[in-house]
Amino acid sequence: MSSAATPLTVVALMRAHAGKENELRQLLATLVAPTRTESGCLNYDLHQSTEDPTRFLFHENWTSKAHLDRHLASPHVTAVLSKLDGLVAEPPQITLWHKIA
Repeated sequence: MSSAATPLTVVALMRAHAGKENELRQLLATLVAPTRTESGCLNYDLHQSTEDPTRFLFHENWTSKAHLDRHLASPHVTAVLSKLDGLVAEPPQITLWHKIA
């Protein structure tokens, strides 16, 4: 199986500036519905930490890296990324994973 066709898991972590949690939550939530309809999206779930409400996590699964790349270039993602300044305390941390068991 080529790497382009290997299912891929994405974990994206974001930390809001204190006091900006609700604003960031609302902005990130706008990504969920359009992303779940994208070709290649297996799941796209947004989480907020129970221990630190400034922390958010996307857990995503894509059928391939190519599908993820198309998602990252989509208008709804680029629009949200352009609005993160002032809301996030640090750059998003995005890691890619392959399921092994």
